[in-house]
Amino acid sequence: MDIAKCLTLIDLLCAREFPAAYGRTEHGESGPGYHIAALQTSQDFWDVHDGEREETEAQYDADRDALAERLGARWGPSLHFSLYSVLDRGMAGEALAEPWAGLSGHVPDVRLWRVPEAGRWVALGVSQWDKELPFQLLGIVTESDPP
Repeated sequence: MDIAKCLTLIDLLCAREFPAAYGRTEHGESGPGYHIAALQTSQDFWDVHDGEREETEAQYDADRDALAERLGARWGPSLHFSLYSVLDRGMAGEALAEPWAGLSGHVPDVRLWRVPEAGRWVALGVSQWDKELPFQLLGIVTESDPP
């Protein structure tokens, strides 16, 4: 992982205006009030040995934590925010703000900072849609408070 490149992309997302409608971007996706960027993406796991998936998951968690240390030097310690309850609330029919509702389906938790000078939240999370699909280290910038 190139930490400097990840930090530069997070800075870009903090400064970038939010679009009026959902759309794909060169780094991921954006919508009203949020940007999500894939900072790193693994290979898929259709034809790999049993331990390789677990090793990759551990590496992505370590990469998230290393990047969180660098962001923590800027903004202080992160909050650890679980998205499991957000998923449960959404499944029960509660209308929840994006990007939180969408993230809750594939990101179990995030490291989260409030960035006062930007008026935004910044989060890091490790995504995996299904056990055969790639892991992604996501950088999220949003103006929506966590639910």
